[in-house]
Amino acid sequence: MRAQDLANVNGHRDWVLLGYLVCPSELLRITGIDIAMAVLKENLVLSLYRDECILLHEEYQLYVLPKILESKKMAKAGRAKQKEADAEYNIAKQVEKMICDVHDQAISCAEGIHRERRILLKQEIGRMVLFFSDQPSLLAPNIQMVFSALALARSEVMWYFRHIGVVSVKSKATRIVPVEIDSSDPTIGFLLDGMDKLCCLVRKYVSAIRGYALAYLASAAERIRFLLGSPGMIALDIDAELRNLFQQVIGCLEKSPKPQGEHVSTATADLSDFRKNWLSVLMVVTSSRSSINIRHLEKATISTGKEGLVSEGNAAYVWSRSVDELEDQLSTHACVKQLYYYRQHLTVVFRNTMFGPEGRPQHCCAWLGVASSFPDNATVSVPEEFLKIGRDAVSYVESLIESIMGGLEGLINILDSESGFGSLESKLLPEQAAIRMNHAAKVAMPSSKSMKSNSDLPLPGNESEPANRDTIKMLEAAVQRLTSLCSVLNEMEPICILNHVFVLREYLRDCVLNNFRRRLITILKIDRDLQRPSVLESLVHRHMNIVHLVEQHVSMDLTQGMREVLLSEAFSGPIRGLHTFEKPVQNTGTAISIICDWYLENVVKDVNGAGILFTPIDKCFKSARPVGGYFAEAVTDLSELKAFVRLFGPYGVDKLDGMIREHLTALLNCIDTTLRSNKEYLEALSAHMHNSRERDYYLKQVHELEPLINFSIQAGQALCFTSLLAEAAGQVLDANTPLLFSLLSDFTKHLPASLPEREDIRRLKTLTNTLGVTTEHDIALVNSILLDMVGVGDVTWGLLPYLYATCMTSNIWNTSAFNVSTGGFNNNVHCLARCINAVIAASEFVRAERKELERQLLSQQQSNRNGTELKELEAELQNLEGITSVEVNIKASMKIFIKCASTIILQSWSDSNRSPLVAKLIFLDQLCELSNYLPRSTLEVHVPYAILRSIYQQYFENSVPTLVLISPSRRHSLGIPLSHVPSRNGQFYSDHTVESGEGATSSTLKFAAQRKSPLLDLESSSDADIKPIGGGVRLSGPLDYTGMRKVSFLDTPSSDGTSGPSPLRRFVMSRSGPITYK
Repeated sequence: MRAQDLANVNGHRDWVLLGYLVCPSELLRITGIDIAMAVLKENLVLSLYRDECILLHEEYQLYVLPKILESKKMAKAGRAKQKEADAEYNIAKQVEKMICDVHDQAISCAEGIHRERRILLKQEIGRMVLFFSDQPSLLAPNIQMVFSALALARSEVMWYFRHIGVVSVKSKATRIVPVEIDSSDPTIGFLLDGMDKLCCLVRKYVSAIRGYALAYLASAAERIRFLLGSPGMIALDIDAELRNLFQQVIGCLEKSPKPQGEHVSTATADLSDFRKNWLSVLMVVTSSRSSINIRHLEKATISTGKEGLVSEGNAAYVWSRSVDELEDQLSTHACVKQLYYYRQHLTVVFRNTMFGPEGRPQHCCAWLGVASSFPDNATVSVPEEFLKIGRDAVSYVESLIESIMGGLEGLINILDSESGFGSLESKLLPEQAAIRMNHAAKVAMPSSKSMKSNSDLPLPGNESEPANRDTIKMLEAAVQRLTSLCSVLNEMEPICILNHVFVLREYLRDCVLNNFRRRLITILKIDRDLQRPSVLESLVHRHMNIVHLVEQHVSMDLTQGMREVLLSEAFSGPIRGLHTFEKPVQNTGTAISIICDWYLENVVKDVNGAGILFTPIDKCFKSARPVGGYFAEAVTDLSELKAFVRLFGPYGVDKLDGMIREHLTALLNCIDTTLRSNKEYLEALSAHMHNSRERDYYLKQVHELEPLINFSIQAGQALCFTSLLAEAAGQVLDANTPLLFSLLSDFTKHLPASLPEREDIRRLKTLTNTLGVTTEHDIALVNSILLDMVGVGDVTWGLLPYLYATCMTSNIWNTSAFNVSTGGFNNNVHCLARCINAVIAASEFVRAERKELERQLLSQQQSNRNGTELKELEAELQNLEGITSVEVNIKASMKIFIKCASTIILQSWSDSNRSPLVAKLIFLDQLCELSNYLPRSTLEVHVPYAILRSIYQQYFENSVPTLVLISPSRRHSLGIPLSHVPSRNGQFYSDHTVESGEGATSSTLKFAAQRKSPLLDLESSSDADIKPIGGGVRLSGPLDYTGMRKVSFLDTPSSDGTSGPSPLRRFVMSRSGPITYK
């Protein structure tokens, strides 16, 4: 069988099945049984029209079998009379047996036969695609073989879907047996893809095919003319009509256009006349009335060449269709439009096979391309049918695209999972190396017996071992499928159905970006808790690396799209101080809202009561118990906040800063309310501060003191967090955009000082404060809040130092204990110092600005147009004087607070109430350390440094900071009380002194814990001359006693003019420490 005959094998099969069904007597011929047996055992249904099919074997048993039985009965009756009847009887008996047995064979064997045929076609079509892609010049000579392969593949695909769900009744049993069709057969995808690729190759090289066909027709014309003049044809003596038809055939072939290189494809050759004339010749020679038989023509001319006249004409007829009907032949042999009626099964098979173990994601284009031919099923006379089929085709394409994009997301998520690229990254984490080193150290110790848990941590490169290569193979297969799928979707032509155009590249882009958005929201939280920003950043980078892998195989900028996704998830509104437009009405900023809400509720507000404490030394927050899945330091460390800034940029920083700003605004309003409710008592307190009886009375009258301290500590805690956030933003800005950072930094340094500030300068200062460029972050933040509050800066706010001085009588100091390792107190009271410094300084700036606004308003009302330049100069000088006066006022307010607080602390101290003294003194020292407006000399007037130095010395000695030999000194020998000094475990010592003697004078060996805190060599030190050990290391705690801050230890009266003996005169003369009980 030749290639052109294979192309029509499907039609031959249908004619056989229908012919024997309509003419059962033809089965009684000698070859009828073999022909029928060959086709019946491979088919269970026969298609009539569209999806209308009949059960083939039931129809044969219903219509053909009775005819055969009747013939058998007649032959049996005539067996005694005729010998031919016996042979007819035997044939009828065989046909009867064949019809009954072939049904069971078809049920059991038909699927297996066609499965093997599909596998064979899959392999052969795959080889053809590779061969003709590599050797396109051989496509034209073998175009008929291509058409045959397309026809066979189409036949097998249609057979597969027509037999899905078919239920048949066995001939020898009454039970119904379903035909077992595997709905996850991967060969269907290979056949559809192979057909699509072969059609693309034919359309790509259509010019070469037409050129070859024209060349063949030109040579065929010469061969036909030669055969017509051969002796055999002359001997036949054909009639004039037939001779005339042959001449017309030759004339049509000779008139066909000649191939001219690249212009072959544009040749509009119409060879329909040639085919019509040749069909007329065949009709004449096959007619019973003709004197010339077709066999006569073939025998008369076959001896003169390889082919006879009829064979040459048939071949020319076939090749002529490759000139002007090439597209029609493709439509005939590769048309699968009838799959529309099986689209549900088509979708099921696609989903079962596309991303299965044997499926190929790149076959999706063939499955989608099928829908383009669905509208061809519509009948022209029924317009409604065209619209219905079009809608169904669109729905089918959308369903498949959804499945394809779901598979694409699945491949990306497989690579992005912990069992994917995450398993490789986890082996390189520093934590894994640290754990392994700890295990190795335990093994080196004699007490260690085993190292069982270390085996759970495979070394990097362990996956390359032969026994562990399955993971790598899985990743390689996923990467290959992902890249091939993206390449195919990128190169696929748009699918046009009615007025719908599906561009797979755009679907791919939306799928990747939407998956990234969902992935970002998913990884934000782990076990209903926030993911660490550094881990979140690494996960985002891992996902972006996978997207970059996809980007290499598509002609799109997916990186820009991911930036847009991150921007949309970080943008929740314009940045204060930078943007002036209103927030657009759109749903953006989901991710940043989740993170900011978590930080505000769990860290700043501590709604879960996890014991959040700010540690100034570590610059982070710590918690007594986990906040969700982590301790507070794991999510508030500077490195974690920098990861947060790198992920969400300035929009995220501004969002979090804005939420904390709102929280601060509420707290400052509460402080304002408390201040105004105690105005009368604070005024009386300020007037009677030096009268102990009156002072104690009005101190007791001040109410809502504990809520005030609570609000202030919360405000200080919020200021600490915003300061850390601003510092992280500044470091990230400096590392990534150093030019912009230096520009903003230089702007803050050379900012013109003015009161009030211009709106543009104020906006820029707000921006630089948010990004951590300014130094006075707390004051600037509180100042911007107080400017929007009504009443701030009036006379009442002048009593603010006295209000905070009354906090020294609070009960919170009874539970306050200083921790050397953190640099703060155990109840966060050190945040109160931060709040006091920021609020007092900011309130003075607000007061000065509002007074200046009032003055300018009055000046404008009284001024005239003359002397404008002189008034501008005067205004500039007044601004400079205003800035200086504000700083003087701030220092004066801070001095008032120190004086009042020291007086309250020292006057309220007694033998019966001495517990909170140490904490209060350290608090005042921390305030001096924190504030730029409060020199330590101010505190020195009231609390000599010798007391603070001794306190810090005892704290550092009991914290076991480092390996230092401590020699005995006079202070040790005099007995230092430890009743108010915390021990190493954080508890307080009992009220006793350190005993002197042999044990006290022996050298003590101190070991390092976490930080280095050098101690003084007390033997070489003196009370009046305290020198740091080499390198300028300060040895007395968090104090900065440099040359610029040298103070006198003499008992001098205070500079405010108050008289009377100092309450701490006895401590100045004492050498036994801060507190001595006699």
